[in-house]
Amino acid sequence: MRYPDEQRRPAAGERPATSDERRPAPEEEPVTSRDEAAEPAGEEDPANEEERLREKEAIEEEDPIARAQRERDEYLDLARRSQADFENYRKRAAKEAAAAGERAKGGLVRELLPVVDNLERALASAQLGEQHLAEGVRLVHSELIAVLERNGVEQFDPKGESFDPTVHEALSTRSEDGADSGVVLDVIEKGYKANGTVLRPARVVVSG
Repeated sequence: MRYPDEQRRPAAGERPATSDERRPAPEEEPVTSRDEAAEPAGEEDPANEEERLREKEAIEEEDPIARAQRERDEYLDLARRSQADFENYRKRAAKEAAAAGERAKGGLVRELLPVVDNLERALASAQLGEQHLAEGVRLVHSELIAVLERNGVEQFDPKGESFDPTVHEALSTRSEDGADSGVVLDVIEKGYKANGTVLRPARVVVSG
Protein backbone atom coordinates (compact mmCIF):
# COMPACT_ATOMS: atom_id res chain seq x y z
CA MET A 1 0.00 0.00 0.00
CA ARG A 2 1.27 3.52 -0.96
CA TYR A 3 0.37 6.79 0.65
CA PRO A 4 -0.55 9.82 -1.53
CA ASP A 5 2.68 11.69 -0.78
CA GLU A 6 4.84 8.67 -1.41
CA GLN A 7 6.85 8.94 -4.58
CA ARG A 8 6.40 6.31 -7.26
CA ARG A 9 9.53 4.43 -7.93
CA PRO A 10 10.59 4.67 -11.60
CA ALA A 11 10.41 1.50 -13.60
CA ALA A 12 13.49 0.00 -15.11
CA GLY A 13 14.93 2.29 -17.77
CA GLU A 14 12.53 5.17 -16.86
CA ARG A 15 13.96 8.61 -15.99
CA PRO A 16 13.01 9.74 -12.53
CA ALA A 17 10.59 12.71 -12.48
CA THR A 18 11.91 16.08 -11.40
CA SER A 19 10.38 18.20 -8.67
CA ASP A 20 8.75 20.53 -11.28
CA GLU A 21 7.21 17.63 -13.13
CA ARG A 22 5.80 16.19 -9.91
CA ARG A 23 3.92 19.46 -9.17
CA PRO A 24 0.25 19.48 -10.10
CA ALA A 25 -0.60 21.61 -13.19
CA PRO A 26 -2.10 25.05 -12.29
CA GLU A 27 -5.76 25.53 -12.91
CA GLU A 28 -6.54 27.63 -16.03
CA GLU A 29 -7.83 31.17 -15.39
CA PRO A 30 -11.27 31.90 -16.87
CA VAL A 31 -11.12 34.14 -19.93
CA THR A 32 -12.58 37.53 -19.08
CA SER A 33 -10.88 39.92 -21.53
CA ARG A 34 -12.89 40.98 -24.55
CA ASP A 35 -9.90 40.51 -26.80
CA GLU A 36 -9.06 37.04 -25.32
CA ALA A 37 -12.68 36.03 -25.74
CA ALA A 38 -12.31 36.89 -29.43
CA GLU A 39 -15.38 39.12 -29.37
CA PRO A 40 -15.56 41.46 -32.37
CA ALA A 41 -14.89 45.17 -31.68
CA GLY A 42 -17.50 47.79 -32.56
CA GLU A 43 -15.80 48.73 -35.81
CA GLU A 44 -15.55 45.07 -36.75
CA ASP A 45 -19.20 44.39 -36.01
CA PRO A 46 -20.63 42.27 -38.86
CA ALA A 47 -23.71 44.50 -38.95
CA ASN A 48 -21.52 47.59 -39.57
CA GLU A 49 -19.53 45.77 -42.22
CA GLU A 50 -22.73 44.70 -43.92
CA GLU A 51 -24.02 48.28 -43.88
CA ARG A 52 -20.82 49.52 -45.53
CA LEU A 53 -21.09 46.85 -48.20
CA ARG A 54 -24.67 47.89 -48.94
CA GLU A 55 -23.65 51.54 -49.25
CA LYS A 56 -20.78 50.62 -51.57
CA GLU A 57 -23.09 48.52 -53.74
CA ALA A 58 -25.64 51.34 -53.83
CA ILE A 59 -22.99 53.77 -55.08
CA GLU A 60 -21.74 51.33 -57.69
CA GLU A 61 -25.26 50.60 -58.86
CA GLU A 62 -26.24 54.29 -58.95
CA ASP A 63 -27.80 55.47 -62.16
CA PRO A 64 -25.09 57.14 -64.34
CA ILE A 65 -27.35 60.13 -64.98
CA ALA A 66 -28.06 60.59 -61.28
CA ARG A 67 -24.37 60.25 -60.50
CA ALA A 68 -23.50 62.84 -63.15
CA GLN A 69 -26.12 65.24 -61.77
CA ARG A 70 -24.81 64.77 -58.25
CA GLU A 71 -21.24 65.44 -59.36
CA ARG A 72 -22.44 68.47 -61.33
CA ASP A 73 -24.14 69.88 -58.22
CA GLU A 74 -20.98 69.32 -56.18
CA TYR A 75 -18.83 71.14 -58.75
CA LEU A 76 -21.33 73.99 -59.00
CA ASP A 77 -21.36 74.38 -55.23
CA LEU A 78 -17.55 74.41 -55.19
CA ALA A 79 -17.50 77.01 -57.97
CA ARG A 80 -19.97 79.23 -56.08
CA ARG A 81 -17.90 79.06 -52.91
CA SER A 82 -14.72 79.86 -54.84
CA GLN A 83 -16.42 82.81 -56.53
CA ALA A 84 -17.70 84.14 -53.19
CA ASP A 85 -14.23 83.83 -51.66
CA PHE A 86 -12.68 85.68 -54.60
CA GLU A 87 -15.31 88.44 -54.43
CA ASN A 88 -14.64 88.93 -50.71
CA TYR A 89 -10.90 89.05 -51.39
CA ARG A 90 -11.41 91.60 -54.20
CA LYS A 91 -13.50 93.88 -51.98
CA ARG A 92 -11.03 93.60 -49.13
CA ALA A 93 -8.09 94.37 -51.43
CA ALA A 94 -9.91 97.37 -52.93
CA LYS A 95 -10.72 98.69 -49.45
CA GLU A 96 -7.12 98.30 -48.32
CA ALA A 97 -5.84 100.00 -51.48
CA ALA A 98 -8.23 102.94 -50.97
CA ALA A 99 -7.14 103.29 -47.34
CA ALA A 100 -3.48 103.23 -48.40
CA GLY A 101 -4.19 105.92 -51.01
CA GLU A 102 -5.91 108.10 -48.42
CA ARG A 103 -2.96 107.74 -46.05
CA ALA A 104 -0.51 108.67 -48.80
CA LYS A 105 -2.60 111.68 -49.84
CA GLY A 106 -2.93 112.80 -46.23
CA GLY A 107 0.83 112.65 -45.77
CA LEU A 108 1.41 114.77 -48.90
CA VAL A 109 -1.17 117.36 -47.82
CA ARG A 110 0.43 117.69 -44.39
CA GLU A 111 3.74 118.50 -46.05
CA LEU A 112 2.07 121.17 -48.20
CA LEU A 113 0.27 122.92 -45.34
CA PRO A 114 3.36 124.83 -44.10
CA VAL A 115 3.74 126.21 -47.66
CA VAL A 116 0.15 127.46 -47.54
CA ASP A 117 0.79 129.03 -44.13
CA ASN A 118 3.86 130.87 -45.42
CA LEU A 119 1.96 132.21 -48.42
CA GLU A 120 -0.78 133.51 -46.11
CA ARG A 121 1.82 135.17 -43.86
CA ALA A 122 3.41 136.81 -46.90
CA LEU A 123 0.03 138.17 -47.97
CA ALA A 124 -0.71 139.47 -44.47
CA SER A 125 2.63 141.29 -44.22
CA ALA A 126 2.63 142.79 -47.73
CA GLN A 127 3.20 146.55 -47.73
CA LEU A 128 1.30 149.08 -49.81
CA GLY A 129 4.13 149.40 -52.28
CA GLU A 130 4.36 145.65 -52.77
CA GLN A 131 0.90 145.02 -54.17
CA HIS A 132 2.21 143.71 -57.49
CA LEU A 133 4.25 141.09 -55.61
CA ALA A 134 1.35 140.35 -53.26
CA GLU A 135 -0.92 139.75 -56.25
CA GLY A 136 1.42 137.05 -57.57
CA VAL A 137 1.55 135.39 -54.15
CA ARG A 138 -2.25 135.57 -53.94
CA LEU A 139 -2.59 133.75 -57.27
CA VAL A 140 -0.23 130.97 -56.15
CA HIS A 141 -2.10 130.65 -52.86
CA SER A 142 -5.49 130.49 -54.62
CA GLU A 143 -4.32 127.80 -57.05
CA LEU A 144 -2.85 125.73 -54.23
CA ILE A 145 -6.06 125.95 -52.19
CA ALA A 146 -8.07 124.95 -55.29
CA VAL A 147 -5.88 121.88 -55.80
CA LEU A 148 -6.42 120.87 -52.18
CA GLU A 149 -10.19 121.34 -52.46
CA ARG A 150 -10.35 119.20 -55.61
CA ASN A 151 -8.73 116.41 -53.59
CA GLY A 152 -11.28 116.66 -50.78
CA VAL A 153 -9.24 118.88 -48.45
CA GLU A 154 -11.14 121.66 -46.68
CA GLN A 155 -9.78 124.65 -44.80
CA PHE A 156 -11.61 125.90 -41.71
CA ASP A 157 -11.22 129.05 -39.63
CA PRO A 158 -12.90 128.67 -36.20
CA LYS A 159 -12.60 132.30 -35.02
CA GLY A 160 -15.54 133.19 -32.77
CA GLU A 161 -16.53 129.55 -32.25
CA SER A 162 -16.48 127.60 -28.99
CA PHE A 163 -13.22 125.79 -28.37
CA ASP A 164 -13.39 122.11 -29.42
CA PRO A 165 -10.31 120.05 -28.45
CA THR A 166 -11.07 117.50 -31.16
CA VAL A 167 -10.49 120.05 -33.96
CA HIS A 168 -8.69 122.92 -32.20
CA GLU A 169 -5.30 123.20 -30.57
CA ALA A 170 -5.04 125.97 -27.95
CA LEU A 171 -1.65 127.68 -28.06
CA SER A 172 -2.52 130.22 -25.35
CA THR A 173 -5.37 131.83 -23.45
CA ARG A 174 -6.26 135.50 -23.13
CA SER A 175 -8.79 137.47 -21.13
CA GLU A 176 -10.92 139.82 -23.14
CA ASP A 177 -13.77 142.04 -22.03
CA GLY A 178 -17.17 140.89 -23.17
CA ALA A 179 -15.90 137.51 -24.40
CA ASP A 180 -17.24 134.32 -22.94
CA SER A 181 -14.80 131.81 -21.55
CA GLY A 182 -13.71 129.08 -23.96
CA VAL A 183 -14.24 131.04 -27.18
CA VAL A 184 -11.64 131.16 -29.98
CA LEU A 185 -10.32 134.73 -30.12
CA ASP A 186 -7.59 134.42 -32.76
CA VAL A 187 -6.50 131.79 -35.27
CA ILE A 188 -2.75 131.42 -35.57
CA GLU A 189 -2.94 128.65 -38.20
CA LYS A 190 -6.09 127.47 -39.95
CA GLY A 191 -7.22 123.86 -39.67
CA TYR A 192 -7.66 121.34 -42.47
CA LYS A 193 -9.93 118.34 -42.94
CA ALA A 194 -10.11 115.62 -45.58
CA ASN A 195 -13.30 113.55 -45.91
CA GLY A 196 -14.26 114.33 -42.34
CA THR A 197 -10.81 113.46 -40.93
CA VAL A 198 -8.78 116.22 -39.28
CA LEU A 199 -5.44 116.50 -41.04
CA ARG A 200 -4.33 119.36 -38.81
CA PRO A 201 -6.23 121.05 -35.99
CA ALA A 202 -6.62 124.80 -36.05
CA ARG A 203 -4.06 126.45 -33.75
CA VAL A 204 -5.86 129.14 -31.81
CA VAL A 205 -5.90 131.55 -28.87
CA VAL A 206 -8.79 130.93 -26.47
CA SER A 207 -10.49 133.32 -24.05
CA GLY A 208 -9.78 132.49 -20.43
